[in-house]
Amino acid sequence: MRLQTLREARWILALFALLAVAAAFLSLWISAFFLFLFFCTVAFFRDPERTVPADPNVIVAAADGTVMDIVESDENQVLKTKTRRIGIFLSIFDVHTNRAPIDGRIVYRQHQEGLCLDARRPDCSEKNESITWAFENPRVTIVVRQITGAIARRIVAWAQIGDELKKGDHFGMIRFGSRTELYLPLNAELLVKVGDHVFGGSTIVARLSS
Repeated sequence: MRLQTLREARWILALFALLAVAAAFLSLWISAFFLFLFFCTVAFFRDPERTVPADPNVIVAAADGTVMDIVESDENQVLKTKTRRIGIFLSIFDVHTNRAPIDGRIVYRQHQEGLCLDARRPDCSEKNESITWAFENPRVTIVVRQITGAIARRIVAWAQIGDELKKGDHFGMIRFGSRTELYLPLNAELLVKVGDHVFGGSTIVARLSS
């Protein structure tokens, strides 16, 4: 999976590598600058291993980042009911792979064209380009939305409708700063708060009622 993540950066890495080689004939300082950008890109596309909690009743974060808001929101694409939405902002320093919040089958995937507003804006959820996913198991259906930001302009989808994923499995990524939202049932016990920094596939954000 780490190779799959790095593949998304292959053209960027190739460009910086070529520029570093070409610049070496003019200035070692300029060449070193392009090498620095090369390694910064490798760092951005890192994909560390995560310890995934085994408890089937817990829901984990779908992305790394900071919890920007927790609100009650109508989820009108899949669930068509009121839910609790957790908005996670991903800075350029966060890991940008997205992970399944529960064990389940992907029953919905829909791309929506839109703008590239700052992912910290409250209206970006409705106006920005996004991909909406639904993960379903016998207990619950969880909706996840990948949203572009002012810098992020590419959402990558690796999984397909019908795929069976384990909690913490990768299903896609967003490049260069963005937002990921989870839509949870209102009766789930919330275990994070605004301002918390969470880790995709590892941090427990909620627990389903018994």
